[in-house]
Amino acid sequence: MRILGIDPGNAIMGYGILDYSGNRLTPVDYGCLRSSAGVPQHLRLHKLYNELNSKLRKYKPDCLAVEELFFNRNTKTALVVGQARGIVLLAAAEAGIEVYEYTPLQVKLAAVGRGRAEKGQVQYMVKIILNLPEIPRPDDVADALAVAICHANNGSGWGVLT
Repeated sequence: MRILGIDPGNAIMGYGILDYSGNRLTPVDYGCLRSSAGVPQHLRLHKLYNELNSKLRKYKPDCLAVEELFFNRNTKTALVVGQARGIVLLAAAEAGIEVYEYTPLQVKLAAVGRGRAEKGQVQYMVKIILNLPEIPRPDDVADALAVAICHANNGSGWGVLT
C-alpha cells in the first residue's frame, strides 16, 4: 500500500510518500511544494496543483491522507489553507484516489502517542519511526509524513504502530 500524506499550505505544502508492507513503513519520497509570495493567489494554487499532480502521476499512491483544517484565530490564514486543501482534494478526486482526513490531534496521537504533543516531539518521532538520518525540514515535511503514519496506523485497521 502506498500512502501520500499531505500537510496543506499555500506557501509550503509538505508531502510524504510511504510504502506500507508487512507491518513496515518505508519512505519513498518526501519534501515540499512551494509557491512564491507576491504572486496572485490563483497562480500560487495553480503551481501547487500542477506539482501535486506530477507527484501523483510519478508515485501512483493508493490513497491520500491529509490533515484537516485547524481553525485558529486568524481567519485569513484559515481561508488560504482551506484553498490549498481544496486543490489537494480536487487532485485526488481527479486521480481516483481515496482521501482520508485526520485532525491534528489524531496525527499527534499516532506519531507520538499523545494528542497534545509538541511539534518537536512529532518531528523526532517521525525520524525514529521511519529510521531517517535526520528530522525532515521544513516542519511541513515532517507533518506530512506524520499524516501518512497516522493513516498507516488508523486506515483500514492496519495498525502499523500497535
